[in-house]
Amino acid sequence: MIAQVLWALMAVVLSIGACWLYFAGSNILIDTWARQRVLSQRRHSQVQPWLFLFPALFLLALFLVYPVIKTFYLSFFDGNGETFRGWDNYLWALSDPQFLSTIKNNLAWLIIVPALSTGFGLLIAALADRVWWGALAKSLIFMPMAISFVGASVIWKFVYHYRGPDVEQIGGLNALVMAFGLEPQAWITLQPWNNLFLMAILVWVQTGFAMVILGAALRGVPTDTLEAARIDGANPIQVFFRIVLPQIKTTIIVVWTTITIVVLKVFDIVQAMTNGLWDTQVLANLMYDWMFRGGGDEGRSSVIAVFIMIAVLPVMIYNYRRMRAEENL
Repeated sequence: MIAQVLWALMAVVLSIGACWLYFAGSNILIDTWARQRVLSQRRHSQVQPWLFLFPALFLLALFLVYPVIKTFYLSFFDGNGETFRGWDNYLWALSDPQFLSTIKNNLAWLIIVPALSTGFGLLIAALADRVWWGALAKSLIFMPMAISFVGASVIWKFVYHYRGPDVEQIGGLNALVMAFGLEPQAWITLQPWNNLFLMAILVWVQTGFAMVILGAALRGVPTDTLEAARIDGANPIQVFFRIVLPQIKTTIIVVWTTITIVVLKVFDIVQAMTNGLWDTQVLANLMYDWMFRGGGDEGRSSVIAVFIMIAVLPVMIYNYRRMRAEENL
């Protein structure tokens, strides 16, 4: 244990030292060039920012840009990444029943999870400030954000746990249904409802995020507009839907799209809960299966990764355009 701590401290010290040496050395170098008139003053001011940005740009290219290009390249090759297959892998994906079923599951996740997370977050943010125990409620609701997806899955595995017929149940949900005189169920095997049970885990985690962001937006609504609406005779529901919601629409969209990106990358919950069995597979899990199981298939797994990237791109472009539009206001 002590050896691991010492190695970690040494790594931190060496990393910080290397960064300091790079930035100090590069700064001294270009200052020397400027004094020796190797660089003009104008060229010096142009080069200096790029020297400081170079490490970040290099790491970004190495760990983000290169993998994207390599993945797209491998999607045109066979399972070993050696024989060129053209569009065969893409044609396989569009005709494979398992892939099409996975697309259907992903669409369900994309529709249900962002809608419920954003809706519950907005509802809680609007109601919590109206009660004296609202701060405690918001703290409890935000707490799942501190838990990893795997940790949340383990917690909910106990909620859905089923031990078989005529056996004492320890799962929370089965205990509840048995209290009403109903039969316990193996919840995560019930199709298609098992997908909804898995989605509930991500909704549970992401509602706290939506609540915090939307709560801040609600507190930013000018009080004079609310008072003017009340003076004009609007009831609380009308004030909320006609005055408050239009003013926080941008924040709602940001929360919605952020959760959508999280959903597109969802892997941990399905892997920990069902391993993709009982028709619960999503794209990230299918990609993992094709890449690392049964000998692996670099071509088909890369195709699935490309589809995930294509699905994420419209959301990212939309967010970028909205950000630019707001900056230009």
